[in-house]
Amino acid sequence: MGWNRALLTDSGGFQMVSLLKLAEITEEGVKFRSPHDDTEMLLTPEHSVEIQNTIGADIIMQLDDVVHSMTTGPRVEEAMWRTVRWLDRCVAVHQRPASQSLFPIVQGGLQPELRRKCVEALIQRDMPGYAIGGLSGGEEKDIFWRIVSLCTDHLPRHRPRYLMGVGFPVDLVVCCALGVDMFDCVFPTRTARFGNALVPWGQLDLKRKDCATDFSPIDPSCPCTTCAHHTRASLHPLIVQKETVACNLITLHNLTYQLSLMQSLRQSVLEGRFPQFVQQFMEQQYPAGDYEQWAVNALAAVNIHLKPPSSACK
Repeated sequence: MGWNRALLTDSGGFQMVSLLKLAEITEEGVKFRSPHDDTEMLLTPEHSVEIQNTIGADIIMQLDDVVHSMTTGPRVEEAMWRTVRWLDRCVAVHQRPASQSLFPIVQGGLQPELRRKCVEALIQRDMPGYAIGGLSGGEEKDIFWRIVSLCTDHLPRHRPRYLMGVGFPVDLVVCCALGVDMFDCVFPTRTARFGNALVPWGQLDLKRKDCATDFSPIDPSCPCTTCAHHTRASLHPLIVQKETVACNLITLHNLTYQLSLMQSLRQSVLEGRFPQFVQQFMEQQYPAGDYEQWAVNALAAVNIHLKPPSSACK
C-alpha cells in the first residue's frame, strides 16, 4: 500500500446492516449473496480475522453481530451476546497478537443495561483496546451521548476507546470530552462529494453561486494543497459539473481539517487547556450562541459549561 503509518481494518460487521437484504446471520457467521454474481458466501469470525491478519493492519476488529441502533426487542440482546461469543472465536485464531491489536466491539443498542453487561464481558478478556459500535444510526443525540458516556465510564481508562462511525466535528469534540480516543467515519469524504468543505465555522457549500466569483481559498488558514493552489471560484464549476477531481480536491481539504482539529484538540489536552479549547471551538461553530442542547448537556456532564460567545453578548 505504501502507507508507512498506522492502519486499522474493520471486520465486515457493519455490512450486515447495510446489506441486510442479502444477508442471513447465524451463530456460524454471516451468509450473504455476492452483489456481483449472486453466489452464496459465508463470513465467519475466524475468516474475518484471517483476512485482517493477511492485510497486516496495526489494529484489527472482531466480527460483531451488528443491529441498527433503532432496533428494539430480543434481537438486540441476542446480537450483544453473539458479539461476545464471536470475540472468543476471533481471539482463538488471531495469529499476530504481538504486532496486531485486536479490538472487541461493545454492542447493546440503546439499552443501558445491555451495554453495561457487554462492557463487563469484554473487559474480562483484557483486550488491548475497545470499540463502541452500533451508534450513529439515527438515534436522538441526547440518547447517543448518554450511551457513549456510559461505555467510556466503564471501559478501562488505560486502553484506547474507539467510537465507530462518528465523524461530525461537533460530535468529535463532545465525545472526546466524554472519554473517547479514536474515531472513524466516511463523513469528510462523503460530504466532499456533494461540494461541502469543512471549515472552522461549519461547512462551506461550494455549489453556491457566490463562490463562482470568490477568489479566496476554502479556508485561508488551512495548510492543505487544495487551499494552497485552488480558489473557491476554480472549484465551483468543477463541483457543479460533477467532475471527479473536485471531489478529490475537497476530500484532501476535509481530511486536513479533521486531522488539524484532532491535533489541536490533543495538544490542548496535553497543555491542560481542553475546556478552553472546547469553548473556542463551539463559539466558532455557533457564533450566535445557539448551541445544540444535547451538546450542552453532554459537556455539562463532564463539568464543561458552555458560555455565550463574546460576539453574541455585544
